[in-house]
Amino acid sequence: MFVAAMVGVLVTMFLALVRAALGPTVFDRILAANMFGTKTVLLIAVAGFLTERPDWLDLAIVYALVNFAGTIAVAKFCRFGNLADDVGGAE
Repeated sequence: MFVAAMVGVLVTMFLALVRAALGPTVFDRILAANMFGTKTVLLIAVAGFLTERPDWLDLAIVYALVNFAGTIAVAKFCRFGNLADDVGGAE
């Protein structure tokens, strides 16, 4: 059952890579990369369960946090051109 889940996650990861390569706008590519990262978290969690290594869930959580922060940073950089300015903040 979990092997089927891993195969399903791998198929959706491949589809995310296709969308990242084809996506008409840069934001479509960013979202596809985020989806690929999310599927990687699922893959790590399922692989940890299959190999009876529950400590891999900690790695999956850390990867999810890095993926989220990286996606926000790249989206902000693509939108505003830099990460240093306080966009929309009080001056």
